[in-house]
Parts: sequence; C-alpha cells; structure tokens
Amino acid sequence: MSNKIPLLDLQVQYDTIRDDLLAAITRVCDHQQFILGPEVELAEQELASWIGVKHAIGVSSGTDALLATMMAFDIGPGDEVVTSSYSFFATAGSIARLGATPVFVDIDQDTLMVTSNYIEKALTDKTKLIVPV
Repeated sequence: MSNKIPLLDLQVQYDTIRDDLLAAITRVCDHQQFILGPEVELAEQELASWIGVKHAIGVSSGTDALLATMMAFDIGPGDEVVTSSYSFFATAGSIARLGATPVFVDIDQDTLMVTSNYIEKALTDKTKLIVPV
C-alpha cells in the first residue's frame, strides 16, 4: 500500500469558494471579454481602494509584474539587481530579460528570507534595484 501525498492540494480552499468561482467564470464566458474585462477593472478598483492608492494595475502573471516594475525603474544593460538565490526562476529571468545582471544573495537558514547583512555585502555602484523575494 502506498500513501500518496499530493504536491499541492487546493481542494479544501476550492470547496469554500466553488460557487463564487463558478459564477465568475460563467459571467466571463457569457460576456466573452477574456482580456481586460469588467472583472479585471473591478479587481483593480477594489485593490486600489483597499491599499489606499489612486490606481492598481492587474497583469497576466507574477513574471509580468516583475517585468513591469523593473521597466518602471528603467532597469537595463549594465545594471545590477540584487535578489534572493531562493526564488522562482522568473525573478532572475526577468532581470536577465531586461539585459541587467542578477546578483544573488543567500538566505537566512531559519527564516528562508534575505537579510540586510547579505544585501549590504552585495551592493555595488552598479546596483539599481533590490528585489527581496
């Protein structure tokens, strides 16, 4: 007998939001606005209100969020971006995609987070951004 432990089990979470989720999917299918439809606009407005800012912008993925942020900071060739060595590949990939150089810092073994002492050691004159995943 084998005990299979799923890598990711979202069933309990899904069960609590199933009806709302299916209703939202039905609305999107009914109005056929799969990109930038009213649900996205409403989510952006609610998020902006919740965090107390004038605007919030939804993007298609976490990778696009990283890219948009780095592009807003004009990250490009010759720049260094300090980030965690313990992160999804999209972090370094976004940095490299813009022509910048990812500079990896180690993580604290207890918290699995980067700490200021690791970051400070990695800073150079070429450092333009820190992405503390």
